[in-house]
Amino acid sequence: MKFIADFHIHSKYSRAVSQEMNVESLDKWARIKGIKVLGTGDFTHPQWLAELKEKLEPAEPGLYKLKVSAYGGSAVGGENEEKFINEKNKSNKSEENKTRFILTSEISSIYSKNGRGRRIHNIIFAPSFDIVNKINTQLSWIGNLKSDGRPILGLDSEELLKIILNISEDCILIPAHAWTPWFGVFGSQSGFDSLEECFGDWTKYIYAIETGLSSDPAMNWRWSALDNITLISNSDAHSPANLGREANLFEGEELNYQAIIEAIKLGAKISQNSQMLKLISTIEFFPQEGKYHFDGHRNCQIVFSPKETKEHKNICPKCGKPLTVGVMNRVEKLADRPKGRKPKKIIPFKCLIPLQEIIADTFGMGKASKTVQEEYKKMVSNLGSEFEILLDKSKEEIESVASSLIAEGIIRIREEKVKIHPGYDGEFGKIEIFSSEEKEGIKKGSSIGQKSLL
Repeated sequence: MKFIADFHIHSKYSRAVSQEMNVESLDKWARIKGIKVLGTGDFTHPQWLAELKEKLEPAEPGLYKLKVSAYGGSAVGGENEEKFINEKNKSNKSEENKTRFILTSEISSIYSKNGRGRRIHNIIFAPSFDIVNKINTQLSWIGNLKSDGRPILGLDSEELLKIILNISEDCILIPAHAWTPWFGVFGSQSGFDSLEECFGDWTKYIYAIETGLSSDPAMNWRWSALDNITLISNSDAHSPANLGREANLFEGEELNYQAIIEAIKLGAKISQNSQMLKLISTIEFFPQEGKYHFDGHRNCQIVFSPKETKEHKNICPKCGKPLTVGVMNRVEKLADRPKGRKPKKIIPFKCLIPLQEIIADTFGMGKASKTVQEEYKKMVSNLGSEFEILLDKSKEEIESVASSLIAEGIIRIREEKVKIHPGYDGEFGKIEIFSSEEKEGIKKGSSIGQKSLL
């Protein structure tokens, strides 16, 4: 059995998050995407926790599923999604095909340590609502959990780890988007130069980090300090359509909380011949597309590679202020291996671009346009989940439903034949699947060029 998991998301109770991030919508969009196990996100928020308890029921040990009574209409409207969901799952009530939820939440810790201000985001996994209640009780003594789905607490990350493990050894803490400048454990603005500096003697209980949208495993492999740390990837989605933009692929016979946690803890140390559940791959953004990959100033429209930043002594040539130093720069600073080198044991990864982005680039329109949305609905209705389309369907199968241009775009992405203008200082990178010359030729009716865009 193989399944895809996305552990880090947010609910409608977090800031700048779509109101569509409700339990029913998350369940339906997970199935549209092809995600089997989805983090609940935000279990520290009282209202969200109440909704989770009301609408979910136990499935396998430590996992939950939507109650039959909670199933309603389509997540995104229209007959296409209902047709897709019903055909894929045979019945919305099918126990086997329901989305499984795992209890997760992100904590924003803002504190001082070793003479510097720190702002670190961490993801917590919990095995049951009873454990969540105990965690929330203790955290409520420290800060206001009602203020935001991702609460801001004046709590040292090491102390947070102590709290959750003293409540239950079955909990796990994973640093979120570890390299992000402002809120990553290795971030340039308020992070640390090692896990030990952040978590002290409790570092031995840190088994994994989340690489984040702006880095991929290959970048992390360059730092030997992470050789025994599992690298996981999650969407950090603020809207249903962004679920699974990064995710994790598992394989094995077991599906339960403990099996998932053990697979994360052991990572690449599990033998590929083992019958245990194991993490066999991560699904990544192209890291250049992440909004903190390179250095720069968004307001000044300055974007620099690490080399260019060094040449400018970390100063913006337009405004004279320090640049926001991005992920690639931090990796270069901490890495002790050259590009291309890696540990002996690794978990492989695949870089993808979300289907709606591919369609939008092909049509030269925004993702939210009606044309793009209708094409997306048609494809998932007739071909299967988004991940099935992106990972498994042949070019001929895709062309049976969509244009040859979209099919070609998907194949190019699988072969990593895309051009990306790197993101920086909060600005997402720009993907170019087809060159401007190719697009112009397409408009005039000529065939698609086959040369690589690299």
